[in-house]
Amino acid sequence: MKSSNGGKMAVSETEIMRQIQTLSKGPVRLFRKNVGFDAHNKVKYGLMPGSSDLIGWTQIEIKSDHVGKNFAIFTAIEVKSQFGRIRPEQQNFVDYVNQSGGIAGICRNIQEAKALLCLS
Repeated sequence: MKSSNGGKMAVSETEIMRQIQTLSKGPVRLFRKNVGFDAHNKVKYGLMPGSSDLIGWTQIEIKSDHVGKNFAIFTAIEVKSQFGRIRPEQQNFVDYVNQSGGIAGICRNIQEAKALLCLS
């Protein structure tokens, strides 16, 4: 697949997702939300329309009243290719997770995912 960026091959969302899933270790756990087909129907899995491709949690240590205890923060990553479009329901889901105290974002490569998850 040629792109408008000088003929370079665009990286697929599936490949970007596989790269981001390698970050699922230590305090970060990410699980793929599958969508598939049976013989006649589309089968949907997940939380709600627009829920992100990868969901899970990021473990953090609270630094005040609960010193030393770890807590899991709901984490959602919507994976898009370089030219992938974000549907309104996907943006709404990401916004809702962030407004609710979770970690959520739209990532087009592993570097954006590392930044979202505060990984170096």
